[in-house]
Amino acid sequence: MSNIINTKKFLLDKANELPMCSGVYIMKDKNDKIIYVGKSRKLKNRVTQYFRNSQKNYKTSKMVSAINDFEYIVCKTEIEALTLENLFIKQYSPKYNIKLKDAKSYPYIKITSGEYPKIVFTRKRAQDKAKYFGPFSGVSVVYSVLDIIHKTLGIPTCNRNFPKDIGKERPCIYYQMKQCCGLCTGKVSKEEYLEQIRCATEILRGNISSSKKELEQKMLEYAEEENFEAAIRCRDTITALERLNQKQNVVSSPDTDMDIFGLYTDDTCNCISSMYLREGAVSDKQDFVFSCDAETDSGALTSFLVEHYIQRSYIPKVIAISFELDECDRSDIIKFLEHKSGHKVEIRVPERGNFKQLLDTVVSNAEEKVRQEKIRSEKDNTVLLELANLLMLESFPQRIEAYDISNIGSENITAGMIVFVDGKPYKSDYRSFKIKTVVNGTDDYASMREALDRRFTHMKEDDTGSFSEYPDLILIDGGKNHVSVAKEIMREHGFDFSIYGMVKDDYHKTRALCTDKDEINIAKSRGIFNLIYNIQEEVHRFTVSKTMSAKRRTLKHSSLEKINGIGAVKAKKILSYFGTLSAVKNATAYELSNVSGISKRDAEQIFNYFHPEGVENDIKRT
Repeated sequence: MSNIINTKKFLLDKANELPMCSGVYIMKDKNDKIIYVGKSRKLKNRVTQYFRNSQKNYKTSKMVSAINDFEYIVCKTEIEALTLENLFIKQYSPKYNIKLKDAKSYPYIKITSGEYPKIVFTRKRAQDKAKYFGPFSGVSVVYSVLDIIHKTLGIPTCNRNFPKDIGKERPCIYYQMKQCCGLCTGKVSKEEYLEQIRCATEILRGNISSSKKELEQKMLEYAEEENFEAAIRCRDTITALERLNQKQNVVSSPDTDMDIFGLYTDDTCNCISSMYLREGAVSDKQDFVFSCDAETDSGALTSFLVEHYIQRSYIPKVIAISFELDECDRSDIIKFLEHKSGHKVEIRVPERGNFKQLLDTVVSNAEEKVRQEKIRSEKDNTVLLELANLLMLESFPQRIEAYDISNIGSENITAGMIVFVDGKPYKSDYRSFKIKTVVNGTDDYASMREALDRRFTHMKEDDTGSFSEYPDLILIDGGKNHVSVAKEIMREHGFDFSIYGMVKDDYHKTRALCTDKDEINIAKSRGIFNLIYNIQEEVHRFTVSKTMSAKRRTLKHSSLEKINGIGAVKAKKILSYFGTLSAVKNATAYELSNVSGISKRDAEQIFNYFHPEGVENDIKRT
């Protein structure tokens, strides 16, 4: 107890020495691991609040009790502090910070640059001249929006290269179905097509009415010029836009652009639900679920909004929230949003009227999401508890690691490691190991030994990151011998984890779990069987995918290119002809010479490279 008091006094004294300026503070636990990152206009005032004997909520008290030390970085401006805080949260994933899904995994709609832009789906936001819209809440939303835009405006979805392919081929069936403008026919001018792209851009921004007005003006201009085909296309597009507007879920006046955020918290988890209004209609909605440990004070929620809008291309002029922000935090986030968007931004907490009703709806959605998470969590915990009882584990199997070995012949031997946390895949912690010690063979036991040796080494040496996490249960795709090898390497590293094998039947499907001596029947519990089945299928899928990726890289840099006179082009032709490198190795020189572009001399070089023992050459066979 005295140690805790001394630590708290030390931290308070250290905090009292902080400057009264903007900056970022970094809280660490006794293992020097970063557990919370925050920012403040006045570092001294904010940080000392944590260590005074003032009243705190349960979450903050729990976080403060884990703090052993802190560091700080002075910043010149509030925006610099916000940006640096966001960078550290991404880099270290502190336990008590709200963390959003990685922006790289969100789907976007991209309008490419160039003479004839295309509208496509993407998950990668590159630093190019293209325009990006999103991120969207899911893939289905993106494809739904793309489908509407392509069909409404008749923008091509094909892979033809414009203007190179204009007038060269017959138009496709989408043109006949009037779902494509037929740019390939040459009847649509470049100016018309760019107008359709500009119209699509406005739709993605939520400005359907403005697009409709501009198309009406264009239709009149085309009619006056007696360009009746272009005028008809404008008329059809206007009709489609009117239908599109009628389909939307209109909840406010047509001039309303607003993002709405509602927070609901309880002892099990926290959720922020969002709704995005464009021209008074709901264009998308999203739920962000966080652990019950995550801080939800003013600073943490400000950080959430910063991260959210760093990922989004469009920032409306009005943002409604259900939670209060400190005056300093509110001012900082407004400055940040105005700096990013280039226009004035208002953050409000509606207290009456239509916007208050919308906000209440969003908060209710957040509450419902938390309720669903509780049900799912209770169900998962029940299965994990059953599993713990079945295997007589000493601790609840919150973190399960599973391993599998995959290879293509003796090439590209790969070990895959997947992680399930609370019964669900935790993909950010997935890892793969390229096996280095096993060559010219397919020794699964040696491969598993190497993979686990490297995993346990990381466990001892890494202080932060996923490799520093200890598993509650290790599952190996294999039988008793695999478990025996795994336990042996574990003991060599001085660990004592529960390790079991996942046994398959003759049809390569999950049958049982096993130790290094006995099998354990899991068929009696449907929940346990489904969990183990899902883990075994997932680790197999992940490992095979990594093996195939390695194989593709091998094909790109084929060993054929090491042969004198065989470059990348000839190697590609040979591999395309035979299908696999193994088939190339087994081919005769005569068969190799049948490949287009491969001379008799090339064929002899390839044959001799793979048959240095001097097998008789049959290049002259007819």
